[in-house]
Amino acid sequence: MLTQGPRGTKDILPDTVDRWLYVEQKIRTLCRSYGYQEIRTPIFEHTELFQRGIGDTTDVVEKEMYSFTDRGGRNITLRPENTAAAVRSFLEHKLYAENALTRLFYIGSMFRYDRPQKGRYREFHQFGVEALGVAGPAVDAEIIVLAVRFLESLGLKDLTLSLNSVGDPACRPIYRERLQNFFRDKLNGLCEDCRSRFERNPMRILDCKKESCQRLSEGAPEITDCLCEDCRSHFEAVKAYLESAGIQYSLDSRLVRGLDYYTKTAFEIKYPPLGAQSAVAGGGRYDGLVEEIGGPPTPAVGFAAGLERVMLALETQGLYDPPPRQADVFVIALGEAAKIPAFSLLVSLRDAGFLALMDHSGRSLKAQMKQADKANARFALILGEDEVRDGVVTRRDMRTSEQVKIGRQDIINSLLCAEVKD
Repeated sequence: MLTQGPRGTKDILPDTVDRWLYVEQKIRTLCRSYGYQEIRTPIFEHTELFQRGIGDTTDVVEKEMYSFTDRGGRNITLRPENTAAAVRSFLEHKLYAENALTRLFYIGSMFRYDRPQKGRYREFHQFGVEALGVAGPAVDAEIIVLAVRFLESLGLKDLTLSLNSVGDPACRPIYRERLQNFFRDKLNGLCEDCRSRFERNPMRILDCKKESCQRLSEGAPEITDCLCEDCRSHFEAVKAYLESAGIQYSLDSRLVRGLDYYTKTAFEIKYPPLGAQSAVAGGGRYDGLVEEIGGPPTPAVGFAAGLERVMLALETQGLYDPPPRQADVFVIALGEAAKIPAFSLLVSLRDAGFLALMDHSGRSLKAQMKQADKANARFALILGEDEVRDGVVTRRDMRTSEQVKIGRQDIINSLLCAEVKD
């Protein structure tokens, strides 16, 4: 019986890899223009990092982490998100000593034991950015603008940006008490998870996806009514910065995000045509995370975008395919005597920087010409017994069908000149 890939994973096949490379190149170009540097952290970390960083009342920690004990008896977890790992690296390597504001971005696989569905996998890919070291609202706005511009740069339209403030340790206890008062007589109707969150973190109830809990939470107190002066003024400034940049948004007092480390600003970007899986990016400020992991008090803000969702959005809008890949040259060898000279020519072409291909199965001229056409080759270079004897190559223009014989020593220069003429 054929072994298949694990449930919730997906192979990225050769005919789609170019699409991923296209999106990743957009990410790297945009991030560099904003001053963000790429970081690559390990795929697995000590489990404690995520328990402390993400929060033990979240679905991620309670239900979704891939955790195991390694042969050394250490508790290890495949990273379910990358913010905690980036912060761990920021502290371990003292990146804070280099600049007042450290700007990082990453692209990589994350792992969550979730119910697989369209746009949601157990191994999924995220692009994220983190800005550590500055508390001002302008950095929040910069992060949000970057997220919006990334999606716009791919051609996506009809995006919606939702914005909220989730307060901080100074004002959140007031909101916690109001939420508990609101839900106390509704406890029996809540799901088991939300009943357990009632004492530990009642804000998580607002994030529950079960219809019964969503219905019971209608009319719940809004956190924006409980914000302290610092959180309120910060939120007003973030909105002012976004408006100055021409970024449209809507306020959503129920937006709390799914991880416990958020403080003050929280945001989410959706692509509504995707339906239930419409959220393509989200993030916010997390001023307490660095300290929670063991570092000094350090303000920080960031976001992550799910690349599978982004790819799905591009497909939905008809923007899925980048320009087709095109070979420069296809080398055709006819007969045994031509195989080694043709291979030598193939190596020379690649050394000169050409995307050069060759058939290695000894097919007919007609079959090899079909291969050259399928590869979108600009030129076919034909070597038969006559060409080998005379020290020439037949160069065929795949656009015009024009053929010309060129000395082997001149073939690379002739191709370069043909490129200049085009």
